[in-house]
Amino acid sequence: MDTFTLEILSELEKTQHEFWNISRQTAEFISMLIKISKVKNVLEIGTSNGYSTLWIADALKESGNGGHLATIEFYEKRQSIARENIEKCGLSAYVTFKQGRALEILAELDFIPDMVFVDANKSEYIQYFDLLKDNLQKGAIILADNVTSHAAKVADFLEEIKNDTRYQSQVLDLPAGLLMALKLV
Repeated sequence: MDTFTLEILSELEKTQHEFWNISRQTAEFISMLIKISKVKNVLEIGTSNGYSTLWIADALKESGNGGHLATIEFYEKRQSIARENIEKCGLSAYVTFKQGRALEILAELDFIPDMVFVDANKSEYIQYFDLLKDNLQKGAIILADNVTSHAAKVADFLEEIKNDTRYQSQVLDLPAGLLMALKLV
């Protein structure tokens, strides 16, 4: 990661509580996972100001695997901020922005992601999973943030993914709790 992108990320970390960004520790884990797993098509649900988007796009660039990120944000202003941050860091070629309700966009998704990162409306996590679970290929990874910090809101999602025998999942001890699930079949 270049120095300028690190500076932008440091600035965005100052707004973590305003924009509900993931922790740096979680971001570094996701970045490392992308580089190790060689995923190509990533879907992010919940762009906010682009903090996690920058981490993901940079990891895709560094992996040299020809990867791309599609990111969904409901709020137009937040997406505009994210787009500006991505452009400033020279990562626009790696990101497609989709603005609107995630449930509507997911229902018409035009590609099959290798990895999905969820950090949006917690009460809709189960609906996101329901829309994606059958279409993901073997080896696909699902990451969902805030599964311990918002445990009550995501309890039904956690129960469903745990009971779906096509997925192996684990809640990682990262700030706010990160679920990682692997599609087995």
